[in-house]
Amino acid sequence: MNNIKTPLVAETIVNAPIEKVWDLWTNPLHIPNWNNTSAEWHTPHVENDLRAGGKLFLRMELKDGSKGFDYICIYDDVETYKRIVHTTSDNRKTTVLFEATDTGIKLTEIFEPEDKTPLDIQQAFCQSILDNFKNYAEHEN
Repeated sequence: MNNIKTPLVAETIVNAPIEKVWDLWTNPLHIPNWNNTSAEWHTPHVENDLRAGGKLFLRMELKDGSKGFDYICIYDDVETYKRIVHTTSDNRKTTVLFEATDTGIKLTEIFEPEDKTPLDIQQAFCQSILDNFKNYAEHEN
């Protein structure tokens, strides 16, 4: 039986310096400001130990409290301003790439999908978070 899944990819171009993009992406003080899929959701709790072997913990929930989930992962590799690789608590790999281009920082997230949610919904979820990040990063002073 072949358990290899085709990874999903989401990306955006952020018009900001790499130092700012990296800080806003990794700093637990900023993550709650962009880590949501819509205005109904929020991320009320973040812990981030950004190093190989360190843990990321995000609590995402509807603002009315009716639904939520924890996102937990362990960092496999962190290369400042270049890439972050982590493994989720359900053993799925994610890689986030930061690449300087002529139009800004290309942020690419490559992730193994989970089995319960349709692929298009997982893709849209990830893309909406990247879109929120882009908006936040380009308007954060």
